[in-house]
Amino acid sequence: MPIIMGVDGGGSKTFTVISDENGNQLGKGVSGGGGGNYQTVGIDKAIENITASIDSALKSAGLDYKDIDFVQYGLAGADRPKDIAILESGLKRIPFEKWDLVCDTMEGLRIGSKNFTGVVLVCGTGTNAAGRNKEGKQVQVGGFGYFFGDYAGGGAMAQETFRAAVRSWEKREQPSVLTEKVPKYFGHNDMEELFNHFLDNDIYHAPNDLALILHEAADEGDKLAIGLMEKMGVELGLAASAVIKNLGDLDQPIPIVLTGSIVQKGQNKYLLEALRKTIEDDHQKQIELVIPEMEPVYGSVLLGMDHLGITATDEIYEKFNSYGGYEE
Repeated sequence: MPIIMGVDGGGSKTFTVISDENGNQLGKGVSGGGGGNYQTVGIDKAIENITASIDSALKSAGLDYKDIDFVQYGLAGADRPKDIAILESGLKRIPFEKWDLVCDTMEGLRIGSKNFTGVVLVCGTGTNAAGRNKEGKQVQVGGFGYFFGDYAGGGAMAQETFRAAVRSWEKREQPSVLTEKVPKYFGHNDMEELFNHFLDNDIYHAPNDLALILHEAADEGDKLAIGLMEKMGVELGLAASAVIKNLGDLDQPIPIVLTGSIVQKGQNKYLLEALRKTIEDDHQKQIELVIPEMEPVYGSVLLGMDHLGITATDEIYEKFNSYGGYEE
């Protein structure tokens, strides 16, 4: 019975699962050292994290490297031929005979679109947009950071949340609960204390988790927070729209698969509505927003099954949906 391993390497964690051909999870493991995106941690650290995740999963399953029939890597940062070459040179150090590498966008598309066509938006720490049509043509838009045109994701949200709190406190923006929530998040009594602490200690960056405060404020109806959420939604919609334009013909309704913590777990209604409206206004085509319950790593397992000619049944999808994430 074939045994398939899927590896999902993102910006903050590397998650590995092992499955048999019937979708039974045999083991799983997560790297304690961090992400598998070589663009942020370097190739040596990325391979170290990927290997640690694999070793943990193998130990969990009571298996060895030689027991795995196929490995599918889905890694953030696998964007361009240069990236692929760097990653492949590193992955060759890991002793598997049969394996394949795709960008993590493709594992996201695979879990949300059973025929593996449509658009996928990744919105976690950063953002990426990609798509695939029925001829197998693939397109990527973004994924290279702010300097190269990106503007969304948890990192951007955190910075915008901090800036908005400062601007509101200074009365450059409308009043907002962010002026109370942001100082509290950092353990300060008020914005003045927070403002001076950051400047006195040369702190010019907010942690990504500050994006949670933005979600919280928007859910409470704060207009400034809602505006920022809508701004992020428009940006994600523009990226998805660009993918559609570059791919050409796609069957309707076009699935827009949303993956990553911001959209899969946050699911802010203002962000999602702005995203939908931006795409529909641009194309006048029917779309379907798909927020998978399945963890992206199972997209790698499904792609591995595709490589081995294994049909992914509805029962397998149900199993993968039920397994949850690395922390469960």
